Amino acid sequence: MTREGTGMVLRRKMLPAGLGLAVLAGCQMSAPPPPVPATPTPVAQPAPTEPEAAKPSPESELLRRYYASFQADLLTQGLLRTDGGGVDTPFNSRQLAANFERIVFYDEYVRGGGLRGSNGAPARLRRWPDPVRVDVEYGASVPQALRDRDTATIRGYSARLARATGHPISFVPSGGNFHVLVMGEDDRDQVVARVQQLVPGISGASLGIFKRLPRAIHCLVVAFSKDGEPYSYGQAIALVRAEHPDLIRKSCYHEELAQGLGLANDSPQARPSIFNDDDEFALLTTHDEKLLKMLYDPRLRPGMSAEEARPIVTQMAVALTGGES
Repeated sequence: MTREGTGMVLRRKMLPAGLGLAVLAGCQMSAPPPPVPATPTPVAQPAPTEPEAAKPSPESELLRRYYASFQADLLTQGLLRTDGGGVDTPFNSRQLAANFERIVFYDEYVRGGGLRGSNGAPARLRRWPDPVRVDVEYGASVPQALRDRDTATIRGYSARLARATGHPISFVPSGGNFHVLVMGEDDRDQVVARVQQLVPGISGASLGIFKRLPRAIHCLVVAFSKDGEPYSYGQAIALVRAEHPDLIRKSCYHEELAQGLGLANDSPQARPSIFNDDDEFALLTTHDEKLLKMLYDPRLRPGMSAEEARPIVTQMAVALTGGES
């Protein structure tokens, strides 16, 4: 039996041509050794340290430079905002309801179809009925300092998602059901092996995404339905490239974890939002928190159609925007 991914979100960005890149290398001079004392004194042995990550391959280093240039270009354009939206990005109840419908009830990609685009047909509401337990795993190429920093980021963001949704979402050291894999180009074999362990019988189309991830795709999440419950998520795997600079890597955590909860599509009309391919915002916005709150409102249920949900969504949007239309 194969397991099909019932929801997939890819962060697809293209690097503009003509970007310059400078790589600087530094060196450090060693000081002369101190004289040896006449009477040796006991010296405390240093505590064991984590093994150093292997030197990245040329392919991994090339990706690292590529994504660093991409981030620098976006920042120069005033994109990748981290302010969550403000007076320059107003939205009303009508816009919030329309954005919710487009993001929740439509898919960007065909379920179980790899990277094949959706035909635009409406889907059904999908979300997690049970507690979400987020864990993170790192590839062998990922240095310890990055692991420590990003683990803290994911832990804090999981708590924020729990507050936004009102749904039990927590970070766990291991044994989760929402797995975040932070791995680089040199960890491809590790990625494939781990995905096969997590989802035995995963379909060839779904596994192929992890095997041959194009450079233009920064990160992705694949969510899997529970047995016998096609609109209820029971497991998800997010893959984030370790070669990304800090802000893009953090933006991947924000987008993929939120979209893996059920906000499966992007919309060019959604603003201020990370569910938009324009890269204006890097991190979850106030608008996006409202979408999450609406998605996990008990008045909605997995399997609802857009038509069934629309009156409820309209009421929620009015309440969350103070009635502004």
